[in-house]
Amino acid sequence: MKKKITAMLLSVVMAVSLTACGSGSGAGKEKDTNISSELTYDHSMELTYAEEFSVDYYNDGYALATVADDGRYLIVPEGKEAPDDLAKDITVLKQPLTNIYLVASAVMDMFVSIDALDSIRFSSQKEDGWYIEAAKQEMEAGNIIYAGKYSAPDYEQILSEGCGLAIENTMIYHTPEVKEQLEKFNIPVMVDYSSYEKNPLGRTEWVKLYGLLTGHEEEAEQAFEAEAGAFEAVSQEEPTGKTVAFFYITSTGEANVRKSADYLPKMIELAGGTYIFKDLGDEDDAASTLSMQMEEFYAGAKDADYIIYNSTIDGELASVDDLIAKSPLLEKFKAVQDGNVYCTTKNLYQSTMELGTITSDIHGMLTGDESGLTYLYKLN
Repeated sequence: MKKKITAMLLSVVMAVSLTACGSGSGAGKEKDTNISSELTYDHSMELTYAEEFSVDYYNDGYALATVADDGRYLIVPEGKEAPDDLAKDITVLKQPLTNIYLVASAVMDMFVSIDALDSIRFSSQKEDGWYIEAAKQEMEAGNIIYAGKYSAPDYEQILSEGCGLAIENTMIYHTPEVKEQLEKFNIPVMVDYSSYEKNPLGRTEWVKLYGLLTGHEEEAEQAFEAEAGAFEAVSQEEPTGKTVAFFYITSTGEANVRKSADYLPKMIELAGGTYIFKDLGDEDDAASTLSMQMEEFYAGAKDADYIIYNSTIDGELASVDDLIAKSPLLEKFKAVQDGNVYCTTKNLYQSTMELGTITSDIHGMLTGDESGLTYLYKLN
């Protein structure tokens, strides 16, 4: 009898979960919980997979969220005040958090899953930039309004309605002056690092942080458990022995690929496949992707059984000819010659709470069961 992929799931996940659970926090860093003479530490949020954030709970409903090495945030319950003796590096977030300026588009799906869209007032995406239907509807109704992209926010508009928090992605560090300006206007800034998680469920587990911020912790726990269940269902399937390349072609003609330790190669493994690049990239480097010359990419990926083209950057492809037009070298790939070329839908990156479904799609691709594909489609 063939060995079940459950063993693979355990080997992929347990190393991560042991690190997280052993420290009592997702961030995995030893920290001083004595942050104020007025606050008594009670316990930490239980995180099984996430490593890039942690939460410590204190008396009277206070909580301290630590995001990567980037910041600490004291969540102050409604009707209460922040202690006077907090360290200067701790940002105070008073509940209820309202009029959030959401720049990190991957976070929107988490807010949808916990029914917290009413906390968001400003978006860095225009209506036609959203592939999440609930977000589109809120913008159509005028409940969420466009307030400028991450590098050029509409400060006047944001200030006029009392923005309670700006949730950025790491692109903000390309324009650090924007972060500094928001903070000068007393708008707290939190940078989302969920895409840096090495385990797909680690990325999904960030929903717990946003549940805490918005007062929807129970809904967040339920949303996470539902997604964990979707992964468990896929994990019962048998491994296929098939190799997969996942990439897109940049404007300069290079192949942008995921590093081997990234969450997406882990999803390929959980789906019963093998990521074609077994040991690509430095695990100590936080970036999840790297670009390589086409000749180098050809040498490493030409024998992959399946190709998945990532359309989230430069748009969906309509045919194999569209793919080959990006680089004639692709015509020589085994997957192209065998007709095993697939493309992601444009909403893949925004669908953070659908990683279990995406993994199931990859499994369907590998096993020839294409009837229920949601985020992948075949190129002919």
